Amino acid sequence: MGEASVKALETGTDVSSSPVTDDDAARPDRQRTLLTRLRAPRQPRIWFEILLIAVSYWTYSLIRNAVPEQKSIALANADWLWHVEHVLGIAVEKTVNHAVNSVTWLIVGMNYYYATLHFVVTLGVLAWIYRCHPGRYAATRLVLFATTGVALVGYYFFPLAPPRLMDGEGFIDTVLVHHTWGSMASGNLKNMSNQYAAMPSMHIGWSLWCGLTVYAVAAAPWARILGLLYPTATLVVIVATANHFWLDAAGGMLCLAFGYAVSRTWYGGLPHRLPRHPVHTGPHPATAALLNRFRTSRG
Repeated sequence: MGEASVKALETGTDVSSSPVTDDDAARPDRQRTLLTRLRAPRQPRIWFEILLIAVSYWTYSLIRNAVPEQKSIALANADWLWHVEHVLGIAVEKTVNHAVNSVTWLIVGMNYYYATLHFVVTLGVLAWIYRCHPGRYAATRLVLFATTGVALVGYYFFPLAPPRLMDGEGFIDTVLVHHTWGSMASGNLKNMSNQYAAMPSMHIGWSLWCGLTVYAVAAAPWARILGLLYPTATLVVIVATANHFWLDAAGGMLCLAFGYAVSRTWYGGLPHRLPRHPVHTGPHPATAALLNRFRTSRG
């Protein structure tokens, strides 16, 4: 005991404390390495992506439609938002709605645009990035998923009726008037979708995601121009069909900004700044861990 006390005094250390081992010193490095491997873009797997997109959209639709359809609150919020737009001097949605509705072929085309391109173009851009820019795919997909996820918060805390459902304001429900197959929020399909989830507009959130993705990654000038025109046309369509206010579009843009922030934080850069082809082509660490656990349990 005396010898130990002398050694403690000489070294200025507490002999009762546990010595630092090499494993302890290396643990932070291993943790940083694992985090780096988790964040590294990898070659996407088609079966996994199809399953992930299908499950994610089903979950999104389930949650969105499970949000209480608070009609009175949603209509009151619509009146308030309409008043705010009047104060800001941007309340021209009804003028656009009536003007476009007077041209039958144009408004019918917009009805079908609203009902179809929202999904077709988004899936097309995802497939294009998957095929031609696999190193940027995961980060680009994360932007879309984070944007859509945060939109659910808006649907829950701020139920909002679209202009076409407002009482006494004179907006035209163009799907009903022209008997076109169209939005799930109008006509015979209205019971399949939450009528009061207009804020934020994911038609704008998704279309702007498509447009910015194409503009940032495409090499052909015509493709980049089309990328910018698509969300612009979508903005006109959602207003002309009386499905959204201008400020709903602003909400969609804010959700997209959040999506980009999440992706940049995780991957350390915006999607278009990442390598076109992934450096790591092996299995994802999480997938490898699950496979190893499965093999161990079978063995």
